[in-house]
Amino acid sequence: MKPYYEEAGIQIFHGDCREILPQLGRFDLLLTDPPYGIGIAANPIRQAHEVSDWDAKAPDAWVFGLMLSKASYSVIWGGNYFDLSPSQSFLVWDKKQPEDLTLAMCEQAWCNFRSPAKMFRYSVTSYAKEHPTQKPLPLIKWCISRVPSEVKSIVDPYLGSGTTLVAAKDLGILATGIELEERYCEIAANRLRQSVLNFEGVA
Repeated sequence: MKPYYEEAGIQIFHGDCREILPQLGRFDLLLTDPPYGIGIAANPIRQAHEVSDWDAKAPDAWVFGLMLSKASYSVIWGGNYFDLSPSQSFLVWDKKQPEDLTLAMCEQAWCNFRSPAKMFRYSVTSYAKEHPTQKPLPLIKWCISRVPSEVKSIVDPYLGSGTTLVAAKDLGILATGIELEERYCEIAANRLRQSVLNFEGVA
């Protein structure tokens, strides 16, 4: 299985995570933002060009089982949309939006580790987006910092524009991403090419 893009400690695979994940080993952390399956019908503010096939249907339950089996710890954005097991640990992103807007003021991530719920405040207008559901880089780095054990490897089966891999590279963490749409694979690869390598001391 040949990566779409590869550099020291980082890999991108272009394809369906349901087919690629079974061929990969285990990781310390699953950090991902799967499609919620809500589309324009549930969020009419979004434009038609922002919704692709990936947004039409949420992953099946067995796909979540597959993803969770691949890592010791898991952080899944949009966990409130999925039928996941009860958890006392949620990470919340406060987008610092005014209350009179119709868009969500926050998003939450489901976690499989024991920790009090925590909140990260970062304005949704403070960063440029290359994917409709792209998360800000500081948020993803914060998610990694909340994991109770040292993280040396990360997998993101729904890579999008590659923020998880950019965060991992900045932090000197090995990481693998999978993305179904080739245009986002290329965006992610370009972002990685522009970032600085930081793998000192990583085995």
